[in-house]
Amino acid sequence: MSNTPNSNYQNSAEDDLLPEYNFDYSQARPNRFAAQKSQPPITVTLDADVAEVFTTSEAVNHALRTILSAIPKTVDK
Repeated sequence: MSNTPNSNYQNSAEDDLLPEYNFDYSQARPNRFAAQKSQPPITVTLDADVAEVFTTSEAVNHALRTILSAIPKTVDK
């Protein structure tokens, strides 16, 4: 089976693009992928020696959350 186009194919007027298309937007559905990433991820570059210890973003986040839990919360006046 060949993936090359048929050499006997002739382009007809029916194959051309129309100057205008009328879409029925009542049939449209919302894009289910549009709301998945509402906020872009923040990228942080680690130094080489730190990256050897924290090899995944989950490891970095776990360590930072542990440090944050040890910091006493201040009360704003």
